[in-house]
Amino acid sequence: MIQLTNIYKNFASQELFEDLSLKLNAGTRVGLVGRNGSGKSTLFKIILGEESADSGEVVIPKNYKMGTLKQHLTFSESTLREEATLALTDEMKYDVYRVEKILFGLGFTAQDLEKDPLSFSGGYQIRINLAKLLVTEPNLLLLDEPTNYLDIVSLRWLKNFLRAFEGEVILITHNRDFMDSVCTHTMGLVRKQISVIQGDTRKFYEQLGANDELYLKQKIAQDKKVKELEEFIAKNKARASTAALAQSKVKQLEKMDRMSTLAFDNALSFEFNFKETPAKVMLEVNDLSFGYSPENLLFKDIGFSVQRGECVGIIGKNGKGKSTLLNVMASELKSLSGEVSSHPSIEFAHFGQTNIARLHPEATVTEEIHSANAKLPTQAIRSIAGAMMFSGDSADKKVSLLSGGEKSRVMLGQILARHVNLLFLDEPTNHLDMQSIEALTEAIINFDGAVVIVTHSEEMLRRVCDRLIVFSKDGAEYFDGGYDLFLEKIGWEEEESEAKIKVAPKSNNKDNKKQKAQLVRERNKITSPLKKKVDKLEVKIMELEELLQTRHEELIKASNSGDSASLMELSKLVSQEENQVEELFEALEVAQTELDEINESYELKLENLN
Repeated sequence: MIQLTNIYKNFASQELFEDLSLKLNAGTRVGLVGRNGSGKSTLFKIILGEESADSGEVVIPKNYKMGTLKQHLTFSESTLREEATLALTDEMKYDVYRVEKILFGLGFTAQDLEKDPLSFSGGYQIRINLAKLLVTEPNLLLLDEPTNYLDIVSLRWLKNFLRAFEGEVILITHNRDFMDSVCTHTMGLVRKQISVIQGDTRKFYEQLGANDELYLKQKIAQDKKVKELEEFIAKNKARASTAALAQSKVKQLEKMDRMSTLAFDNALSFEFNFKETPAKVMLEVNDLSFGYSPENLLFKDIGFSVQRGECVGIIGKNGKGKSTLLNVMASELKSLSGEVSSHPSIEFAHFGQTNIARLHPEATVTEEIHSANAKLPTQAIRSIAGAMMFSGDSADKKVSLLSGGEKSRVMLGQILARHVNLLFLDEPTNHLDMQSIEALTEAIINFDGAVVIVTHSEEMLRRVCDRLIVFSKDGAEYFDGGYDLFLEKIGWEEEESEAKIKVAPKSNNKDNKKQKAQLVRERNKITSPLKKKVDKLEVKIMELEELLQTRHEELIKASNSGDSASLMELSKLVSQEENQVEELFEALEVAQTELDEINESYELKLENLN
């Protein structure tokens, strides 16, 4: 159990925490929420000992192992398998199967095991670090945005892994659906304090809202009382007959614990400007194919239409061509064959992963937003900047000084400045916090035009998408239905059976049977004496427990009859027999654990032969 008591932290002249206290109970999986800059990552560093608190105490149990996901990428081994097994302790060094199972879950294949770790993309290199962390089996996992760079299939695997994790978890992620499906509790950093509730983020924010509402009502009542006291004092302090009474009111006012004004975080607000169009079909995609060479196509002969008022989701694993399809539809890449056609009245806006590079480093936030629509007056541009959380002087900051998340908000601001009826959105939730993602989701739902979106957020897919383009190992296919219907009717091919992934080639059936029979004989030979020992211990414990029940009945009789000699003798016997039962239970636990470990190891060997 980790405990933080009265933690105070001042960072870069900003007070992050004030008398923050936290107790993390065994088996608790906590989702840590809070606006960007509230101190979530700093709290992680304080728990890990990488950063010290200005005051307060952090208590970590002895031999308690903590693990965190490393964002820096340094690899020393020549193959993925060797690199990942570096994380195994001396006691675990032969458990290579454990490493491979985790790597497969994170989207690697059996062929990938022999590849150089440096040959993988940045996203997959992050996964290697995640695998190395999970292999160590820590008591506590501290995960700061582990969903970054993970595709939808890997996210689903990690979700199931964390649900089954027996230790404690503190998770930071802006993926609300992921957090709610994994965590038992939600913990929020709000106004320099931390609060924890059992339940998901919706329950947390409902509780936070209810608490704020109650606080505001109490403050209104207190402010009214203060005003009444101040008016009474002002009227009566100068009159001799009421001066004493006025003085008592002064003391009452001084003793009052004055409630401060609640500070509320700025929130992102969206409302896309819809350009009227007579078109019902906004976009037609016919027999579209693309690849960087004719021999290596990312998608082939795909066709679908995008209608007014609907949202089409593009889903699949990373590297399959989702963003490429969106770029071809937005005329940023030329297809090898096929065509994309639209109604003449269509005006589209494209939020792309690479579009950040098009922002001018020396331009200000307002200048970049103005560049998207030169007809907008200054006040309208300032209003859009404010909606994107650039209020006051921050609207005049240069792009070169902005973080990745702030640049994303500038790009969204450019889209808000335009009048459009078709949106192309490529991972628009990256860098946005939960409240901003919720605002964006609502804006997409309320948009009168059409939307084509690439996202790994299952919650967003469920809420906004009417139809899907699904990228799989066979290319891209159109699916006429929403995400839940896709999972029900088709599902992710990678999840059909983990047993499909094999490290070694299959032996023939005859050899398999021989090897299985040999393994069963070995297992029976080793476990037979242990089973007999377990059975004997269980029988002996049952006999002693029955005898103890009789002894207790005899003790009651001796006590009632006042037979002191028998009472002393029986008490001595009961004490000896209870000690004997405890010793037998300890021996049983040791024998049973050994038996279970042997059976488990042989089960894995038999499973690998299937």
